[in-house]
Amino acid sequence: MIPYSNHEPLEVVDEDNRVIGVKKRSEIHREHLRHRSVHMFIFNARGDLYLQKRSPGKDQYPEHWDSSAAGHPNPGETSSEAAHRELDEELGIATELTAVYRHPACPETGWEFVTLFTGSFDGPLHLNLEEATEGRYFTPAEVEALLIDPTRKVAPGFRLLYRSYQRNQRI
Repeated sequence: MIPYSNHEPLEVVDEDNRVIGVKKRSEIHREHLRHRSVHMFIFNARGDLYLQKRSPGKDQYPEHWDSSAAGHPNPGETSSEAAHRELDEELGIATELTAVYRHPACPETGWEFVTLFTGSFDGPLHLNLEEATEGRYFTPAEVEALLIDPTRKVAPGFRLLYRSYQRNQRI
């Protein structure tokens, strides 16, 4: 497991998602620069979606419910490579992933061009407590209830990606 770091180098991209440089994660987030991320929705055989509650130490949306796993590609790493690495780091699993949607950078995604992957897994998950404090499978009705309850903390990027996923948008 690689610990979370605000100093990790990430690629900065332009409005067309072309790499224009590399900066520290903390600088990119502070300056609201466009960059890339991957999010994974992991479902069990019943169709329930695993979500995790972000660690209180996160620089964005601490203690908010979010995607099954998410992260940034390292410089030179493909989105698929990053997605598989993040699944291993955050949940201790390996599974087949399918890229289903790309979302342009916007305020809700933290200026990230997001590639959304889906996968299925029914074995034990090993939550990385540096990344999240809690995680569990939610039925579709429970996800919906989470999204409409104004008292529940939900990361805006997850809300946006889930709604896009529901509309069956595809790459």
